Amino acid sequence: MKPQSALFENHEIRRVYDENTETWFFSVVDIIQVLNQPSDYQTARKYWKVLKGRLDKEGSQLVTNCYQLKMTAKDGKQRLTDAATAETLLRLVQSVPSPKAEPIKLWLAKVGYERIQELADPARSLNRARETWQKYGRSEKWIQQRMTGQETRNKLTDYWANHNIKKGEEYAILTSIIHQEWADVDVKVHKILKGLQTQNLRDHMSEAELIFTALAELATRQIAESVDATGLGENKKAAKTGGGIAKKARLELERKTGKKVVSSENYLAPPTHKRVENK
Repeated sequence: MKPQSALFENHEIRRVYDENTETWFFSVVDIIQVLNQPSDYQTARKYWKVLKGRLDKEGSQLVTNCYQLKMTAKDGKQRLTDAATAETLLRLVQSVPSPKAEPIKLWLAKVGYERIQELADPARSLNRARETWQKYGRSEKWIQQRMTGQETRNKLTDYWANHNIKKGEEYAILTSIIHQEWADVDVKVHKILKGLQTQNLRDHMSEAELIFTALAELATRQIAESVDATGLGENKKAAKTGGGIAKKARLELERKTGKKVVSSENYLAPPTHKRVENK
């Protein structure tokens, strides 16, 4: 996990990026401190402790959805801190009466987490994604393949959600198996190959990589459906088989064309070099 910070009205919000699930986790106390200003950090900690106890008694899932992750404390040391995804925080903010509630919601949305709006209007996220890809020069053909692949991915994760697969870690485990099988490299290695850090791997795939990813995930879902695979163990088998089907197709294409499908090509901006003049 990669610790970083973001700013909201000059307030530092600590966050950690989980590469396995490609998810940002934000410090809950930092958000509470913003909502309850001008309270100091310790006051925010006490407030969160009381609120957490109340939510826990009410049986709220918000507390369950918080994780203990290491973040840099005021003394510079790495300490376990309650952290949550933006989606969880958007719901948590509703439990804290504060004039800063709406601004912090907007801020969370601005940094790329508009989940609430997307749940109400899924077309909003598709339109925004298309506009972003167009802005960065992706071809219409690439955009269509990316969106088709995302639809295939969504159908697979919907299946997992309804068959006892836990969102987050278990999704990441199955995704890694599928990717390793079809590509012969796991997601992390594939990102390293392309020179990516926090960027979404699929946003930097070639058309062929997108197609084989979609084929592997389509095959995985259909195989899982055919045997009603339930739980992590059974879905691991489906993931391995589905990825293997896409691998056979990839190897055949590579044999015919003499060109590797998995490549280092990406859509990163080229590095800029300062011009040095001789004096």
